[in-house]
Amino acid sequence: MIKAILVFNNHGKPRLSKFYQYFNEDMQQQIIKETFQLVSKRDDNVCNFLEGGSLIGGSDYKLIYRHYATLYFVFCVDSSESELGILDLIQVFVETLDKCFENVCELDLIFHVDKVHYILNELVMGGMVLETNMTEILTRIEDQNKLEKQEVSSIL
Repeated sequence: MIKAILVFNNHGKPRLSKFYQYFNEDMQQQIIKETFQLVSKRDDNVCNFLEGGSLIGGSDYKLIYRHYATLYFVFCVDSSESELGILDLIQVFVETLDKCFENVCELDLIFHVDKVHYILNELVMGGMVLETNMTEILTRIEDQNKLEKQEVSSIL
């Protein structure tokens, strides 16, 4: 099961955080800080899996991450999840963001946080993977965009 999804920049500023297990706000901030310290120290040519930090559960949990340009995408999962499956899920998430925002960048995550959460909710809900087919996800996003446009035109 996925316990948390974190996206932060090269300086450790969180750009997206979604916890599927309850942690109070202070604990969430400590987890983000510890995760950034663990992931950012690693070279780009090493494995993208490492044991979870002491705050998020220790050795039963894994941090699976990808580093794209200025952003780290980190999924904290328990031992029941496949590392390679989560790496593929990160790739699908990033490619979907790329298609929706035409070359996604850090500012897209800041200014369109609602759309980013919508995309993430199409992929993962309650810590369980729902959909990995990018075509299906993009269809749902297009449907949502059409509904929003209809709503706006009916108000005007």
